[in-house]
Amino acid sequence: MAGGVWGRGRVAPVGGLTLTALAEGIQGIQGQPLGSPSEDPQPDLAAEPGCAGATHTAGSVPCSPPSAQEPAPEGPSQATQSSWEDGALADLALYTAGCMEEAGYAGTQETALTLSSALEAQGERLENQVQALVCGLLSQVPSLAEGRPRRAALRVLSALALDHARDVVCALLPCSLPPDRPALTLPLAHTSRTAAELWRSLSRNQRVNGQVLVQLLWALKGAAGLQLDALAATHALGEMLTVSGCVGATRGFYPHLLLVLVTQLHKLAQGPRTPDSPKVWGPSHRGPPHSHASCAVEALKALLTGDGSRMVVTCMEQAGGWRRLVGAHTHLEGVLLLASAMVAHADHHLRGLFADLLPRLRSPDYAQRLTAMAFFTGLLQSRPTARLLREEAILERLRAWQGDPEPTVRWLGLLGLGHLALNRGKVRHVGTLLPALLGALGEGDTRLVGAALGALRRLLLRPRAPVRLLSSELRPRLPPLLDDARDSVRASAVGLLGTLVRRGRGGLRLGLRGPLRKLVLQSLVPLLLRLHDSSRDAAESSEWTLARCDQALRWGLLEEMVTVAHYDSPEALSRVCHRLVSQGTPAPVHLLQPLLLPQALLSQVQQYPSCVPTFLSQTQGYLRSPQGPLRRAAAVLIGFLAHHTSPSCVSQDLLDSLMQDLGQLQSDPEPAVVSAAHVSAQQVALLARTLEPPHTSRLLSLHLLARLARLGTLTHQGHSASPARPLPVYTDSPFQRRSLADRWGCLGAS
Repeated sequence: MAGGVWGRGRVAPVGGLTLTALAEGIQGIQGQPLGSPSEDPQPDLAAEPGCAGATHTAGSVPCSPPSAQEPAPEGPSQATQSSWEDGALADLALYTAGCMEEAGYAGTQETALTLSSALEAQGERLENQVQALVCGLLSQVPSLAEGRPRRAALRVLSALALDHARDVVCALLPCSLPPDRPALTLPLAHTSRTAAELWRSLSRNQRVNGQVLVQLLWALKGAAGLQLDALAATHALGEMLTVSGCVGATRGFYPHLLLVLVTQLHKLAQGPRTPDSPKVWGPSHRGPPHSHASCAVEALKALLTGDGSRMVVTCMEQAGGWRRLVGAHTHLEGVLLLASAMVAHADHHLRGLFADLLPRLRSPDYAQRLTAMAFFTGLLQSRPTARLLREEAILERLRAWQGDPEPTVRWLGLLGLGHLALNRGKVRHVGTLLPALLGALGEGDTRLVGAALGALRRLLLRPRAPVRLLSSELRPRLPPLLDDARDSVRASAVGLLGTLVRRGRGGLRLGLRGPLRKLVLQSLVPLLLRLHDSSRDAAESSEWTLARCDQALRWGLLEEMVTVAHYDSPEALSRVCHRLVSQGTPAPVHLLQPLLLPQALLSQVQQYPSCVPTFLSQTQGYLRSPQGPLRRAAAVLIGFLAHHTSPSCVSQDLLDSLMQDLGQLQSDPEPAVVSAAHVSAQQVALLARTLEPPHTSRLLSLHLLARLARLGTLTHQGHSASPARPLPVYTDSPFQRRSLADRWGCLGAS
């Protein structure tokens, strides 16, 4: 063993103690004859250069150093005193490894058994003795040549861990910090790399890797508050799990190990906490040290990959799940993504995870309880897993979470209710789900509102969704969310409205769905203006919802609405306003159809002149929006609404209020807003001049309405013609590109 402490000139190890001397001393103490041979021969062991070869039997040690033929110490006390001189155990471990270069597994086991017996006979704590041997291996393994010498030394460690796994783990952990940690000196970094090699060697031994993993798991769980100890245990777990085939040793505690690692990440994300520190961490809070978080993430990846769940790792990478797991304020989102990926690609572990989660849901440990809740919520997406508990028990648990003072717990409960809404056979629980979901729409926490909106959308996607009930319940609750200050809430609320309209389009076409029709008309102005929202998600969601409304109510305005969404096109917006508000009060379609009226008159049944005051009042509120594009869009919409509105549909008080607000925009910092407000104020003034006293009756008999239609005397200005007002002309918007079709006159003006 060139380069080792055992050179050719050495005749005895430091401290004058050999493995044979220890064994003979122990046998003498126990009253056994020294050197009694066994009938079963053992294979010869090749000695280290400088060491005499020896043929050992069962009654002797596998290999004897050159001084093995010297007499044994006179008494145990003398052996004890001489055996624990400085460096003796280190030399003993090294010499034992050198004598085992040619030894097979049986020789390794016999040597380890003799070594363990020698250590136990000293009357001291075995943990300290094993630690001295492991430290000796740590210091000498780097100097051993690759191949047999190094493999023999590593076999000594594995054989010792077979009976003393806990002591070996405790001895290796202090040297197992990541080598790239900035605080480590160069010698400590070298020692850490050697320790990583020892961990991997333990992982390759199928007889000890399970015991060592269990001890590391307990070490990680017991390192609460000791960050360096937890880091060392996490790093050691990662080193072992990266070895192919080691994950198979986790059978029986795989779910427990996975949850411990994920919970460790949660504790790292929280960081040191005091009674005054907030429970909900924001983006400004710093997360865990990179080395510790990365160790835990790599251990998780190795655990999943070694079990054949590579797709889970890939899904997490594509969805940004690993980044979320280590984030201070996104950890639970990462847990939900991990649970979803496991539901899709690792369902063979779901039953074990579900069973291991249940007792953790009531854990007094904050991080452990929240992590378990997030996993529980995510696993409800799996129908077979959700059936492990009675539906009533799951609902009762989720409803209890709704009463928790912690917003995060209520958020997880809402997500769980959303997952239940997707499962078949839950129709009878709609009455239980809806109150919780509708109540959460008024929460101040963005996550709660978003989870409730998402759950309601999933509920609508189910067969036989309660469209009528949801239309009635959402009518007072949904419109305020369309103008919510939070971008994600606005986008989700608009999308929910579009889904509701799509599911109820059959009834809307037949003139039914009164509550839904009123909800659509109440939301029409916000949808048109949110096409110019600064949030791209909200703008795209508004365009999609308007398309659903156009399809369900047969407005025939899809082309115009798409044009308004993507271009600066006053002409398209003018046609929208003309079609929606310029006609007289319509008669019910089922009464007009028997009269065989022209198609042009039948199309008037979808116009809403009675809603003009509401449209104008809603648009007026957007004149004070902090977004410049929205203020300009509101001013332009008021101008076209005023141009196409009959004087009989508005009051003088409303026009006065509009003039006052448009006048205040003359000092707006955006020149485009000032210009649009000026043009729209002229349209409001023209409408005020033509204002007539209200008619005694705005309803025409059906026969009179049909006669006027045949004679062509029913005009788009109302029941009586009034002087035409000039069409408002607006300058180009700096916020959108001008529509080339409008410039070329391809669409024409209405």
